[in-house]
Amino acid sequence: MASSSGTKKTRAPTPRRQSKAMSQAQKMFVDVQDEDSSAIDSELVPSSLAAIAPVLRVANQIEKDNPRVAYLCRFHAFEKAHRMDPPSSGRGVRQFKTYLVHKLEKEEEEAQHQLARTDPKEIILYYWNFYNKNIKEGQYTKEPEEMANILQIASVLYDVLKTVVPPQRIDDQTHSYAQDVQSKREQCENYNILPLKAIGAKAAIMELPEIKAALHALQNVQNLPKPSVHSTNAPHDFPEERSKSIFDILDWLSSVFGFQKGNVANQREHLILLLANMDVRKRDLVVYTQLRSSTVQKLMDKIFKNYWSWCKYLCCEQNTRIPQGSHKQQLQLIYIGLFLLIWGEASNIRFMPECICYIFHKMAEDVNGLLFGNVHPVTGDTYHRSQTAAPDEEKFLRTVITPIYQVLHKEAKRNNGGKASHSRWRNYDDLNEYFWSSKCLSLKWPTGLKEEFSVHSDVMPNKVPASKSMPKTNFVEARTFWHLYRSFDRMWIFFIMAFQAMVIVAWTPDGSPAALFDEDVFRSVLTIFITQAFLNLLQAALDIALSFNAWRSLKFTQILRYLLKFAVAAVWAAILPICYASSVQNSTRLVKFFSNLTESWQSQGSLYNYAVAIYLMPNILAALLFFLPQFERIMERSSSHIVTLFMWWAQPKLYVGRGLHEGMSQLLKYTLFWILLLICKLAFSYYVEILPLIGPSKSIMKLHVDNYEWHEFFPNVTHNIGVVIAIWAPIVLVYIMDTQIWYSIFSTLFGGIHGALSHLGEIRIIGMLRSRFQSVPTAFCRRLVPSSDADTKGRYMDKAMERRNFASFAHVWNEFIESMRAEDLISNEDRDLLLVPYSSNDVSVIQWPPFLLAGKIPIALDMAKDFKEKEDTDLFKKIKKDDYMRSAVVECYETLREIIYGLLEDETDRNIVRKICYDVDIFIQQHKFLNEFRMNRIPSLGEKLEKFLKLLLSEYDAVDVYKSQIINVLQDIMEIILQDIMVNGFKILERYRVQIQSNYKKEQRFERLNIALTQNKSWREKVVRLHLLFTVKESAINVPTNLDARRRITFFTNSLFMNIPSAPKVRDMISFSVLTPYYREDVLYSVDELYKENEDGISTLFYLQKIYPARFVCKLDEWMNFQKRINDPKLNYSDDDKKEATRHWVSYRGQTLSRTVRGMMYYKHALELQCFLESAGDYASFGGYQTMESSQGNERVQALGDMKFTYVVSCQLLGALKTSKDPRDRRRYNDILNLMIMYPSLRVAYIDEREEFVNGRSHIFYYSVLLKGGNSYNTEIYRIKLPGPPTDIGEGKPENQNHAIIFTRGEALQTIDMNQDNYFEEAFKMRNVLEEFLKSPSGQREPTILGLREHIFTGSVSSLASFMSNQETSFVTISQRILANPLRGGISKASKTINLSEDVFAGMNSTLRGGYITHHEYIQVGKGRDVGMNQISLFEAKVANGNGEQTLSRDVYRLGHRLDFFRMLSFYFTTVGFYLSSMVTVLTVYMFLYGRFYLVMSGLERETLENLSIHQSKALEQALVTQSVFQLGLLMVLPMVMEIGLEKGFRSALGDFIIMQLQLASVFFTFQLGTKVHYFGRTILHGGSKYRATGRGFVVFHAKFSENYRLYSRSHFVKGLELVILLVLYQIYGHSYRSSNIYLFITSSLWFLVGSWLFGPFVFNPSGFDWQKTVDDWTDWKRWMGDRGGIGMHPDRSWESWVDGEQEHLKFSNIRGRILEIILVLRFFIYQYGIVYHLDIAHRSKNILVYGLSWLVLVTTLLVLKMVSMGRRRFGTDFELMFRILKALLFLGFMSVMTDLFVICGLTISDLFATVLAFLPTGWALLLIGQVCRPLFEAIGFWDPIKELAKAYEYIIGFLLFAAIAILSWFPFVSEFQTRLLFNQAFSRGLQISMILSGRKD
Repeated sequence: MASSSGTKKTRAPTPRRQSKAMSQAQKMFVDVQDEDSSAIDSELVPSSLAAIAPVLRVANQIEKDNPRVAYLCRFHAFEKAHRMDPPSSGRGVRQFKTYLVHKLEKEEEEAQHQLARTDPKEIILYYWNFYNKNIKEGQYTKEPEEMANILQIASVLYDVLKTVVPPQRIDDQTHSYAQDVQSKREQCENYNILPLKAIGAKAAIMELPEIKAALHALQNVQNLPKPSVHSTNAPHDFPEERSKSIFDILDWLSSVFGFQKGNVANQREHLILLLANMDVRKRDLVVYTQLRSSTVQKLMDKIFKNYWSWCKYLCCEQNTRIPQGSHKQQLQLIYIGLFLLIWGEASNIRFMPECICYIFHKMAEDVNGLLFGNVHPVTGDTYHRSQTAAPDEEKFLRTVITPIYQVLHKEAKRNNGGKASHSRWRNYDDLNEYFWSSKCLSLKWPTGLKEEFSVHSDVMPNKVPASKSMPKTNFVEARTFWHLYRSFDRMWIFFIMAFQAMVIVAWTPDGSPAALFDEDVFRSVLTIFITQAFLNLLQAALDIALSFNAWRSLKFTQILRYLLKFAVAAVWAAILPICYASSVQNSTRLVKFFSNLTESWQSQGSLYNYAVAIYLMPNILAALLFFLPQFERIMERSSSHIVTLFMWWAQPKLYVGRGLHEGMSQLLKYTLFWILLLICKLAFSYYVEILPLIGPSKSIMKLHVDNYEWHEFFPNVTHNIGVVIAIWAPIVLVYIMDTQIWYSIFSTLFGGIHGALSHLGEIRIIGMLRSRFQSVPTAFCRRLVPSSDADTKGRYMDKAMERRNFASFAHVWNEFIESMRAEDLISNEDRDLLLVPYSSNDVSVIQWPPFLLAGKIPIALDMAKDFKEKEDTDLFKKIKKDDYMRSAVVECYETLREIIYGLLEDETDRNIVRKICYDVDIFIQQHKFLNEFRMNRIPSLGEKLEKFLKLLLSEYDAVDVYKSQIINVLQDIMEIILQDIMVNGFKILERYRVQIQSNYKKEQRFERLNIALTQNKSWREKVVRLHLLFTVKESAINVPTNLDARRRITFFTNSLFMNIPSAPKVRDMISFSVLTPYYREDVLYSVDELYKENEDGISTLFYLQKIYPARFVCKLDEWMNFQKRINDPKLNYSDDDKKEATRHWVSYRGQTLSRTVRGMMYYKHALELQCFLESAGDYASFGGYQTMESSQGNERVQALGDMKFTYVVSCQLLGALKTSKDPRDRRRYNDILNLMIMYPSLRVAYIDEREEFVNGRSHIFYYSVLLKGGNSYNTEIYRIKLPGPPTDIGEGKPENQNHAIIFTRGEALQTIDMNQDNYFEEAFKMRNVLEEFLKSPSGQREPTILGLREHIFTGSVSSLASFMSNQETSFVTISQRILANPLRGGISKASKTINLSEDVFAGMNSTLRGGYITHHEYIQVGKGRDVGMNQISLFEAKVANGNGEQTLSRDVYRLGHRLDFFRMLSFYFTTVGFYLSSMVTVLTVYMFLYGRFYLVMSGLERETLENLSIHQSKALEQALVTQSVFQLGLLMVLPMVMEIGLEKGFRSALGDFIIMQLQLASVFFTFQLGTKVHYFGRTILHGGSKYRATGRGFVVFHAKFSENYRLYSRSHFVKGLELVILLVLYQIYGHSYRSSNIYLFITSSLWFLVGSWLFGPFVFNPSGFDWQKTVDDWTDWKRWMGDRGGIGMHPDRSWESWVDGEQEHLKFSNIRGRILEIILVLRFFIYQYGIVYHLDIAHRSKNILVYGLSWLVLVTTLLVLKMVSMGRRRFGTDFELMFRILKALLFLGFMSVMTDLFVICGLTISDLFATVLAFLPTGWALLLIGQVCRPLFEAIGFWDPIKELAKAYEYIIGFLLFAAIAILSWFPFVSEFQTRLLFNQAFSRGLQISMILSGRKD
């Protein structure tokens, strides 16, 4: 091996014995990458040896050129690694060294010298050759990226050369080469978009004048003080020499404050692109040398909008002032650059915007002091212009960011992984809101940050002393349902007052609303204000109680406001009742005393009326301000002390939530919407829910009941209040819930109307497209082409303009069609029928797509042949009547003339053709065409022409044969024309002396042809098109056959007629980026995954071949389209290429990253096409875009595209994937690398975890790194050090987005999830969408968030996927539409747990900060959803968890209070209100059944039903119909029918609705109702919300019973069985009016609910009723139940482990949650109490001892069972005989006791069944109480019996479910029916799902 001396070969030290780890590591390094094993060593370098990775990469790059030099490079890397870590203590270092040693030993023998005999001479000669070939000759011709790589290689080679060659033997020439390389490397660095420091050919983007102007402005560093530089090193890093030169303003800021080099480079490019894109807008490019002053000011306004607002809020002076006499633009750029550098290095602090404002404020103060010599306001020190520079580039990170991050990290630890109570730790909002107080300005900078925030312990929350922990700031997220009232108190007060008023009015004798005008009734109605007073008191009490933990952080004025609010509310709650009582006769003495004191007031009117008037004054004032939104907005944002004092009482002063009021027009819209809705809701509630119950209630209250059927504890209670509560409780719940239904109805109606007015669905089918296609090019140019290019608005278009517009449309349309062909949605035949020529200059008519002209030529020929009239006018009138037919006829005539004329070489032949065409034109003009031409021979001419065109397109081997065939057909054609069709055709022949008598002479004519023309591409396209026009019949009306292709074409063309903003020029458009977070999902499916078969013998590839056919049963499906494409001989696919293409084909149909990246890169494609169309002008009419792709003009187009668009994928774990031992992870890394190489504009950001040694100790450091694709490798662009692991603080997805957002560019950011897609035609509309950011509708602020329509592309997989697709498309879309019109309502917030639904909080945060959110439907993106039952349920659980956390959040509370009343209602019913309504729906069922159970068991039902008026009343059941509508999922169906009706027609909507019902959609929605309710309620009570990975696979598989049981046991099965018991008991003991149809509907809907909850998972489980799978599931479930749990045992393996995880939320629940849980459990005891008094053995006794004896029986039974269980464990083995005797004695004793009970006590068989129904709920209640009090029972050693009882119940539940499944599985037709049910839609599209599930592939 080579050594340092270069003269002696030595072997690297080989370990004496490989350890097992080394062997495994070697195997990992060698085997894990099959495709390119040479690259493995450079890509798997341990993080602590990162410095050797470039050396190994160079070795890989030059290995093919010179293996020996590559070997020397690897040996140098090995020596360097050994010097860096001699003991090999770093992670993976020893294994890597071992691998490298083995590789070097192998290469030492194989690598031979090529240039010399020794290593020193070999590397010197190679270095010379490399320099002369690549650097000396290529520095002016090679691209900057290539030159950067070359210089990197040269630098590494010289380093290796110095180790191989002794210093004295390195000659001067080598030294000079090395110095030249070093100087060039200092001028060159890797870049992202702008090669600011690069060597090589000048990049086109750097020649753009806007870039030059921005760069010139940024490089203006004149008059800036030069800080003196001292050589001090950062404590964490190796010494690094820093450049002393100042390149621009950002360099100057970095030298002053110590920003990282990578951050400076990143923000430099960011700032240049921002300035360039903003400055070039509407700018004359002729004279363009410098930035406009307004550009920098606009950027200042945008960036510092929040900072200036913050300063104004805190009443402090802004530090962005511009002193007189200073260079304004330079100073502005300094401020902007400083802010961007702070933001770029802030890491997790970016989630704290006001903290960043504070940091900037302090640093800008230092800048002002440095520039203008000011005195520091705190220390009094004087700034000096020659201030010392920052000691290193990490000063800012170390002194400012890291202290704040450390506080965040400690608080995150106190979160305990999301399990700790929110009140015990501070999240992002708490820490950020500290900077809403002016006390932050008094902190010592910068050390005060750490001192202020670090006042807490690092121990667990429950051990932190209250005095040492910092309090919450402004708000406490306590777990209680009271948040729903506290946040939306105005709504609850309104509904409660309205309910009270309606009850009072209905209680009058006639029950008419007119009774309100009666004086006494009106006075009674006024009592609603007493209710309001008490509700306000409740609100004030909740404000104090729920914010108590934050009191130490509140201002005194805020605390005073809380106390005064409570005091005032308490006073009014006392005054109003007293005043009201004083006006009522028969008052008490206390009331009379107060009445005497106010006699003078009473003489003038009722004291209560005056009190109410005074009480309502604030409400009246608020109502007045409601109609003056502009005035109220000004008041809320004012800093005036008087206004602040006035507003202080109304709402506490906060930085956010000020001025959220809409303009007057929007206000009137949504106010009218809600007034109409509330009128309908209240009228319905009054006449259907309340009024019918009044009469029965009065009768019940008059009844006297003394004949109870159980022991009544309160027999003397008056008015039968228990019965009244049992009857009214469900009605009250329905009253609360039904507003959600009315909201759904109204939003459906208004949303449908708005959608219709927006022209949605005007083009729904291909037939509609055919009828309107003539207007599509005009609409396209009007909407999607800049007005300066297509000046068509308001003016008549001449023919030239029309043709130019059509040419622009043709380019986009053809690219659209080609993109669908590349995606295999259409076939080659479909593509040819859909394409249009790029140029229409060759013909006099517009050349429409052939599918529009299909069959027109044959019809026209038949029409001419059969035409009997002699007037030309009639024939041509018929042809012209159909515009498409006229275009087809004219085009065919002119194109055929051009084709034949181009083929002929002989001038005489051309003259003959010219004369024929001349005669045709003349005779048409003279109306003599039918007289001069015989139409009956037209069909024979058509046949010959078809044959002629077919020959022209055919392939040939022998040219002479091919030519002769064409000549023969052409001569036949000319003969038919001249002799058969033309009456005077012989004259043409005579004129040119053509002799046709002899065959020989005839063959001499038309035989000189230009056969080479048949190979001309553009000429062949004309022939292809002409052939299509002649041959394609009317069947082409169905083109395209693919449903998705049809949907895309119709949506795109329909969107052109919608209200789209005008398109700007590319240079004028807003620049934007797309950001996609990626974790560890699939990128591309591997070949093994494609062919790997599941348990049913089905592979993924086979599945997709069957699931993606076309609509019609033909070969034109996507798989066949793909096969034709890859087998096309012109494309020349190799076998490996076909395998790779198959991987992509499959991956593009799944929810993979590759699909998302492909879709997003359409933006770049669309931008380049737009640039071409703008720059090409008339050249675009000649197919220029296709030729431009290989020309130099493409560089400029790409430069503009790069300037406007950036795509960043945030692959958080890319570094871990690269070094992972899992082959799947390594493949994911390679696939991402291939994506970067495939798409050069793609950028990948990841968090690099690097091990570094500091003072001999290993430390882990974290970096944000940006990569781009290189030559088979990734190239690092920027590396920015982080203060710590960024993803440890908050939720994963927002943290992943946050670390990468600094690498995005542009003024707008589109956030795209990894399961989304995009389409080329939609990408073309992006510049129009971006114009929405510049619109201010109705004088409002500009939008901050734009919502786009989503198409669910997974809807065709199964019926469940179809349900989710329809729900998403309709319910979500129509809700967004109605919220935007008229209810308009970092990236996302990231605090752990509370911001689980992070994207929702982005919208809330934007609204609270004055943002404006809109939704637009003229553009769509693709979206994947879960397709399996369990996946969908996990998703619904995650969303319900998120909504539960939202309920507790400060954002919901503030929006609930800061929005006006009607916007607050919109906000409530579209967020947490929907989930609360779902919960109330289920509670209504419980309340109804438990109320009826109470009435039945107590005997009250029997007593009350004897009253005839009560018996005949159906009021309760009528009201409960509303609940049933909600429960059955009809709430979801209404928007779906409306949306599908709009977009596909109402006939299709009705059909889809019927099909969905046949597919049991109601079962699905009812089941998911249970999911929502369970997880929403549990989250609020106990927490436990978390991200639930649903998986994004599309293969539907059978889920085992144990898996379904784990998922749904607590959420559905237990609740379903509880309802079963209630319904059974009510059926047995009830005496209700069973003949009522409404009653039957209610009970049937309840049974439907029960059936859905119990059997929904099995109905929608593929092969759920297959007998063999049922048997397997039973075996698996018994194994799962029997396995014992333990530490590390996964819940999938053991019931004990699962049940521990299922109870985890109780372990961390607070005492309030535990108590409420126990209270809810108490309902199970009523079963035993009610049933035991109805047993025959009780003999109608009502004594309490009966209930006591039942407990004795229960306890005795449990003890006996426990004794048997203990005996089995302790004596079953050693004393088996004794144990058997004991069991026999117990059995005999049991039989004797039962005999006595039957014979003596009168026990019956029915009593036994009733006893089981009584004791089962009681045992379940004991079990649940035991789980809640688990710590107590574990302490007393009583937990094991509870666990045994729990297992027994699990066996019972499982057996009951399995029994039903087994019975159904016994009948084969059930399984077949289920398959058809699940996959009905797929069946209709040709999917043979039975083959898939059974594994039969033939």
